[in-house]
This record gives sequence, structure tokens and C-alpha cells, in this order.
Amino acid sequence: MLNNLTECEEGDGGPNSQGDATSKESSPFINSSTSDVEKSQQYDGKHMALFEEEMDTSPMVSSLLSSLANYSNLTQGSKEHEEAENNEEARKKTVQAPRMGTVMGVYLPCMQNILGVILFLRMTWLVGAGGVLGTFIIVFMCCSTTMLTAISMSAIATNGVVPAGGSYYMISRSLGPEFGGAVGICFYLGTTFAGAMYILGCIEILLIYIVPAAAVFKMEGLEGAEAEAALLNNMRVYGTIVLSFMAVVVFVGVKYVNKLALVFLACVILSILAVYAGVIKTSFDPPFFPVCLLGNRTLVSKGFDICAKTIEQGNATVTTKLWRAFCDSEFLNATCDEYFTDNNVTQIQGIPGITSGILAENLFSTFMEKNTILEKRGVPAVLDPEAPVTNSNRYVLADITSFFTLLVGIYFPSVTGIMAGSNRSGDLQDAQKSIPVGTILAITTTSFIYMSSVILFGACVDGVVLRDKFGEGVNGNLVIGTLAWPSPWVIVFGSFFSTCGAGLQSLTGAPRLLQAIARDSIIPFLRVFGHGKANGEPTWALLLTACICETGILIASLDAVAPILSMFFLMCYMFVNLACALQTLLRTPNWRPRFKFYHWALSLLGMSLCLTLMFLCSWYYAIVAMVIASCIYKYIEFCGAEKEWGDGIRGISLSAARYALMRLEEGPPHTKNWRPQILVLMSLDGEQSVEQPRLLSLTSQLKAGKGLTIVGACVEGTYLNNQPQAQTADQSLRKLMEVEKVKGFSQVVISSNLRDATSHLIQAGGLGGLRHNTVLVSFPKNWRQAEERHRCRNFIEVVRETTAAHLALLVTKNISAYPSNGERFTEGHIDVWWIVHDGGLLMLLPFLLRQHKVWRKCKIRIFTVAQMDDNSIQMKKDLMTFLYHLRFDAEVEVVEMHDSDISAYTYEKTLVMEQRSQILKEMHLTKNEREREIQSITDVSRGSIRRKHPSNLHPQRSIAEESVGGSSEEKPEEESVRFSRPRQVQLIQGKNATPTPTSPASPIAPTPAAVSPGEEVQMTWTDDIEKPNNPAVANPESIKDMFNMKPEWENLNQSNVRRMHHAQELNGVIVKKSKEAKLVLLNMPGPPKNRNGEENYMEFLEVLTEGLNRVLLVRGGGREVITIYS
Repeated sequence: MLNNLTECEEGDGGPNSQGDATSKESSPFINSSTSDVEKSQQYDGKHMALFEEEMDTSPMVSSLLSSLANYSNLTQGSKEHEEAENNEEARKKTVQAPRMGTVMGVYLPCMQNILGVILFLRMTWLVGAGGVLGTFIIVFMCCSTTMLTAISMSAIATNGVVPAGGSYYMISRSLGPEFGGAVGICFYLGTTFAGAMYILGCIEILLIYIVPAAAVFKMEGLEGAEAEAALLNNMRVYGTIVLSFMAVVVFVGVKYVNKLALVFLACVILSILAVYAGVIKTSFDPPFFPVCLLGNRTLVSKGFDICAKTIEQGNATVTTKLWRAFCDSEFLNATCDEYFTDNNVTQIQGIPGITSGILAENLFSTFMEKNTILEKRGVPAVLDPEAPVTNSNRYVLADITSFFTLLVGIYFPSVTGIMAGSNRSGDLQDAQKSIPVGTILAITTTSFIYMSSVILFGACVDGVVLRDKFGEGVNGNLVIGTLAWPSPWVIVFGSFFSTCGAGLQSLTGAPRLLQAIARDSIIPFLRVFGHGKANGEPTWALLLTACICETGILIASLDAVAPILSMFFLMCYMFVNLACALQTLLRTPNWRPRFKFYHWALSLLGMSLCLTLMFLCSWYYAIVAMVIASCIYKYIEFCGAEKEWGDGIRGISLSAARYALMRLEEGPPHTKNWRPQILVLMSLDGEQSVEQPRLLSLTSQLKAGKGLTIVGACVEGTYLNNQPQAQTADQSLRKLMEVEKVKGFSQVVISSNLRDATSHLIQAGGLGGLRHNTVLVSFPKNWRQAEERHRCRNFIEVVRETTAAHLALLVTKNISAYPSNGERFTEGHIDVWWIVHDGGLLMLLPFLLRQHKVWRKCKIRIFTVAQMDDNSIQMKKDLMTFLYHLRFDAEVEVVEMHDSDISAYTYEKTLVMEQRSQILKEMHLTKNEREREIQSITDVSRGSIRRKHPSNLHPQRSIAEESVGGSSEEKPEEESVRFSRPRQVQLIQGKNATPTPTSPASPIAPTPAAVSPGEEVQMTWTDDIEKPNNPAVANPESIKDMFNMKPEWENLNQSNVRRMHHAQELNGVIVKKSKEAKLVLLNMPGPPKNRNGEENYMEFLEVLTEGLNRVLLVRGGGREVITIYS
């Protein structure tokens, strides 16, 4: 059997092999190749004869299963399995990193991180400040949050293979690259700052409890801020040294960290067991840890050796060191501190034991302001409220101001180690099994330890000792160490090694997380950190992690670092819960986790708890963390993370899009909500490249990224044969849309001819209520040439179809002269020639264009045409009022067009136009039509005779005209090619024909302004069957003037002459007023009703726009698009 797909691909039977001369069409299979014999031999005996043709793209099941069974989630990154196989670096032989199981790989690392620095250094202080009830609530909230997060994480982790970078991989594949990158970076920063916090805790234990003499900056004799600064400087120096040592250990290899992890975890377990043993021992033999009180104030034990003012030696009373600390001399008559004199010194038991009932005293919170003296409840004291506090350095003082939300921020990092195992998923033998089991077991174990610790500490230790953060009142001992059995040193050394181990675990997981993000290439400047050693160890990522960790060490305060990393972890946990809830609610087909004990309600509850804790810890830190995540999100989105991971956000988008489309189906948009949803019809060259890219520039300027844009193109041929060309064209469109910053969709249609393909685009573009309402097309170039005639016909059909579909139409003339998106007009005008009302689109377009920076500095001028019977002054006032109500800023001008005689140039222009049309028609004559042409010549001579007898003009018609008229309805296509001279003989008998304009009795021809849009559609550009009542008969003078014309003019269609005359007149006015305008917008006349006048229609448009640089012909869709109402 085949072991992999490459054996199929490397065979000679590929689709590109030439073989012999056997044609593809001779094979019954579409993808048939010429090496059928070789393929039959290759798959002989495998019962694959029916599927031989598909083996190049569809492997056999045995090959697929073999490749999947041999898959291993390497540590070289969190790329998709398919990407890793195609990566050249991944194909190189790598040194396999050691594989670990559930206990070694997940459970123990999580235990180390969770039971870290907070438990040993801050837990007793938290119980003392927050009380047993308050602290238990904090612990329960945080542990519940992590348990719910672990349940969600377990569901995601068991829904597929989880390569290296566990938590980031899960979030990014569930919520997409933008969310994944943003949350991944936040989680990386949280893990890195956690390493700094563990190192600071390690140094705090070393310098305060183990070897205080090792301090570089001596703290003896210093008070207040000076002592605090010296402590912070010592933390910075030693923290940097320890960080460097740990980075070297991690660089040597993760296997050494794993071996050291056993030692560190043994220390943690021994320490916890020592605490529980000490608690049990207190029930029958409490340890002796006295606390000296002056009144109700706790004294620093380092300042004296005996807790008394005086002692009896022999028959004499001798003062103690405590006396000398508060008095100016050692004699009994010395002047002493007033509070020292008024209050007695008492000694209490710091650890009264679990049976002492001290739990009731420690049940409620005791929050303190910074630098306030630690006092014991229930002990009387004599105090003058107005007397200043003196000798404050002799008392135990609060180092920070404590309150409930601060305690939440400081405690939460102690439960953030739940992802220590998932971060190292690349080193696990079976991540899907190990991550859920190991993580949930670790959270369960540690939650029990924390909750029991809160109750036991409150039940065994006195409140003043609990609130003594650094153990100053118990001879500088670690407070939790005073409770341990057999010795406090067990806790001291156990917590020291525990914090070291947790720091190593952070420095091991964080670089792998950064490496996974870098190898996904969603953040370009991080790609360098994706490289590592031969076995996948992230060298460069480790270096960056150490540098960031150093910034946390420079802060030097554990209490200040803890809330920072709480924000990052909480944000990560929140999105893990969100990812699980989304996948469950959307019911994506690929959501099939093996872990079944999850529910979307639990995930939403976990997400809500995370958000609540973020703002409980520190609302301003929460906002800063969200801003950082948002900036990363927008940066990834801006850089264009071209990753398709089937994420949940895409599922939300699909659901929201479906809902929105269903809502849009309820009815057409209101006039206030109308905006041009544009279908851009692009033309392609032989290489499937766009011929007129400036059309997309105009689209971008018109849309400014808003609304719907569909960029359509047509490919001539069949779908099976021309699909590659269509794909090439689609890529060209997408590339150009990206360059021109057009946000929309591309669509390429393949059809047997371009006319049908364009019609399909107009009819089928869009989906449901999200359809185009405007078509943008370019005016065809060189349409007079015979080889370009199909473009002319296609263009006119587009005009007809948009009119029939009630779509607006925008036609650009001289599109190559339009500005690109990089150009800027510093001055100029956009001129609007409002001839007929089209629903307001003509007025709306310049307003939309001026929203873009290209046209922003152009001013709008609106011209309208007044007829002879119009009051131009009143028209201008009304138009200005109308624009005021529309909130448009524009100059207004009313142009008066007077009647004038039709010039000889107009007749010559019309004659040339009709002769050109006749030549084009004759080029396509059939044999029968040539016979009709002979008859036409005869009819021309008859027309000359009729001209000499005008009284006989009315009752007679030519035989050719009758034949055309009789077949006009049955054969419209033939009618388009039967445009011959006999029809041109009818000088004044055509439809809508009028007498010559030279006659004073001639009625004024209707201008476009006097025609409604509905009537405009019905205009025809050629004469039809003659009407029996001809107005020309009643005016013999006009007939007399007609015979004074040149003989060539006699055969002209007077309707065409009139239209040519008005087109020239209007063009002259427009050129006079708007020749220097940056853009001219003009009403577009309606299309010809039948096929005979297509060339004439194009000629009229040419005459109308002659002499203008940039013209945008606009045809409304038959509905109002602007309103004066709000």
C-alpha cells in the first residue's frame, strides 16, 4: 500500500503528463491522463480501478491513516499540520525533545506554579487583613474562576491536536488570529511577569529570612523610606543575578528543568506537610512564639531581648533594652515616651493553637493605612488622641494600604499556574489526555490546600502575627514558618526552592509561547523569535523573555508586580471561556471534544468571573491591559493576518450575516438609508488583467469603504475549459481591489458570450437583500470600429437591462483621465447638470465624492436648464431652497436655452451618422437582404418623384416600408438589419416627426427636461410606421422650405436631426460653463427601444459629451434617494 501521498504525486500518471497523442476527449473521465496503462498497473490488485483518476488529489484511506498515525506534535511551532508538512525546515531531521506524561508534564508543573510564592509569603497576611471570611471568599472566587477556565480549556484541548504553545494555540484557533495574537501576547507577558514575581519572592526569602547579612545595600540603622529603598535595590541586584542563572539553566535544556522540578516539588510537598503537621501539633502543644505588646501596639522584636520595661536583678531594678529604646537614658528617672510611660508591656502567644478559639477574633477583616501601627484587638491602651506618634520605628508598621480589591489582585497570581502544562504541550506524549486530567487534578488539589489554609491560619495564629507581613514581631521569622513542624527552616527552605522552581517553569513556558506566536507569522516583527536550536528550543524567545522579566525585577516590589500579571492572566482566561462558549453555542461541525463535562453556561460564568475580577483587582490596570490587547488586535488586523483557522469569530460573522440578510429581506431600505451599492463591470484583456483600473479608483472614492461593492468580470467560454482563466481573473481583481483599497467582493462569471455573462452578473449579483442597486460601467472606446461593435451592443444592453431592473447606472467617459487615490485636487469644481429629475442620485453623488480626500477641496456647482416658458429667477430661488433643505452646499445657476434654427452642420452631422449606420448594417446583409436592397434603390427613385408632387405624399407608402412595418413585431432582429434607404425617404412621415425648425409655425421640440423618466425610457431613435395624421400636411410652407435643402438632407430622419440639434445645443452650453470643471455629472438619455437606433444613440452620447475631460453620465433607478426630512 501507499505510505503517503507523495508516491501518487511522483508517478508518471500526473495530470500534466503528455503521454501519447490520445486526446482527453476520448476518455470518459474529465481528468483523464494519457498514462492509463501505467496507472492501472500501479493500482492493480488494490480494487481502485473506479478511482484511479482521482488518486492525484484524493489519497487512499490507508495512506491517509498512515500519515495521521505517524503525526507527532513537534515543538517547532504551533502551525497547522498541513503547514508543517509543507515547511522545508520541518522536513529536516530534528532531534526529538523528551516526551512526558500527565504527572510529569502537566500535574507537577501546575502544582509548582500554583503553590508558589503567594502561599508562603502572603497567605498569612491576606488572612490577617481580609479576615477568614473575606479571604475565603477571595480564594473561592479565584479557584472557581480557574476551575471553570480549566473545564473550558479541557474541552478545547480535546477537540483536536494541540501542538506547542498550548493556550495560545487554543485561543487563536478558536477566536481567530487577531484575538489569538492579542490574547497570546498578553498571556506571554503575564507568564513572563510571573517569572519576575517568583524571582522577587525567592530574593525576599533569601535576604529577609535566610541571610540578611548578604544584602549589598545595608538596611541596619535605616528608617522609613531609606530602609524601603535599600530593600528594593537589594531585590534588583540579586534578582538580576538569579534571573541570569535561571536563563542559563533553561537554555541548557528543558530536560534539566524537568529533573530539577522533582526536587523543587518535593520541597513544596514537604513544606505543606510541615504546615499541616504544625497545625495538628498546636492542638495539644502550641509552639512558643511570643509577641511583645506596648499597650495594644506590636513591638519590633529586634530592638530588645526581654519583653519588659525593667527586670529585678538581686535587690535592684534594672532597665532593659526596651526601656532604653523609648527613654533618653537607662536610669529610672529618665524622660520617656509618653505612650511608653502610660501603657504596660505585655507578652502574648503568637500561635495560641487551633483549640484556642482565636478563629472568632480573626473572622472579620482588619484593613490598615500605610505606616499605621499594628494593634491587637481587645487590649486596652491609654492614648492621647492629640499627641503625635513618636518612636514609630519601634513598632510594627503596615507597609502598604490594604483593602479588599488589593487583596484580590495580590492573591490571584497564586492560582495562575493552571496553564503551565498546556504551555508545554509540545513536550507531552498525549496532550489531549494529559492537559484536562492533569490541570483539573492540580486545581482541585491546590484549591483544597488554599481553602484549608485560610481556615487553619485563622484558627491557629493570632491576628497581630497574621498581619505582620515580614514577621518583625516574631524575631524576623517567616510567619507561616512559625506554624510549621518540626522547624521554621523547613518552610523557609521549602518556599525558597518552590519559588525557584516556579520561576524556572515560567521561563520554560513563556519562550515556547512566544515561539508559537512568532511561527504563525501573524505579528511580522516577532518572526525572528520563531527560530531555535536543532531540537526546537526557543533560543531567541528565551532572550527576549529574560529582558522583559528583568523589567519586572526592576520594579522590585512583589505587591506591585502581582496585580499587573493578574490582568494579563485574567484576560487570557476570559477569552478561553469565551472560545468554548462560542464553539458550543454555534454548534460548529468540527466541535467534537472528547471531554464531555462542559457547558456553555459554565463558560459564560467563568468569563463573567474573569471580567469581574479584572476590575476588582484594579480598574485602571484592567483598562491598560485591554488597551494593550486592542492595539495588538488592530495591529494584526492592519498587517492583514491571512490565516484561515476556522475560528469561532468567523462562525459569529456567518450567523450575524445570515440574521442581517434575513432582516434586509423584510423590505427595501428607507430613502434616508439608501446608499449606492455598486456593481462594477470590469473588462479584461487577453491575459485576464484589468483594462481600466481607474474604475476601481472611482469606486473607492465614491464608497469610502462603506456599503456593498461587487467587482464583476466576464470570461468567454465554458466553465470546464476556462476555469483557470476565471481564477486568474479573480486574483487580478482581488489584487487590484487591495491596491485601490476597495472593500467588497469579486465575482467572475463564465459564459458562452460576454453579453450573457454581463446579464448574469446584473441579475444574480449579491445575496438576498444585500444586492447592488447601482451599476458602474465605462463608456466603450472606439465603438465606431467594426471589431469593437460587440462592446457597443453590450453597453447598450447593459443600459436597457439596468433600466428594466430599476437599477441606477453610472457611465464614466474618459475613465483614464480620472484621478487615482493618490492624487489631490486643491481647487476646482464638480459640475452637476440637472436636466431631468432622476430621484436625486445626481445630487447625491458629488456629496459622496467630496467625502474622499481626492475631491474634498472641490466645490459643487449645480446647473439646470430653463425653457422659454420658465421663470428662471424663480427656478433659481426654488433650487436654492431645495438644496438648503437637503443640507447641500453648492452654487446654483439656471441656464436659459433659446430656440435656434437647425444649422447646416447639424444636418451634415446627422447625415454622416446615418450613413455610418447604413454601412455597418450593409456589412451584415444576407443574400435575401441584398435583393431587398435592389428594391430599395427603386423606392428611392419613386421617392424623388413623390417629392415633385407633394400633394400625393400622404396617402402613399413604399413597398419596402410596408414590408418592414408588417414584420416589425414578428422579427425584431431582422428589423435591425433592414435599415435601408427606402425608409430614409420618409422625410416628414416618421413617428414624432415635426416640420422644419425654420418655419415659425413649427412646434417647439420637447427637451429632455420636459420628459418624465418613464417617458424617457420609451424614446426611440429611429422612425417607425407612419401615422395617418401627419401635421406636416397642414403646413405647406414647411414643405416648401424642405425642398430648399441639399438633396442629401432630404432622406434624413427628422427625429434624429432634432435630437442631434438639441445634443449640440446642450453640449455647447455645458462646454461653455464646465470646460474647466474637474468632473461633470450629467443626466444620461434613455436607451433606444428597438435595435435600429443603437449606433445613433451612441453618436448622440458622443455629441453630448464632446469637448469635456471627465464626464459621469448618471441614470437613476426610478426611486427617490434623497430626502429633506431628518
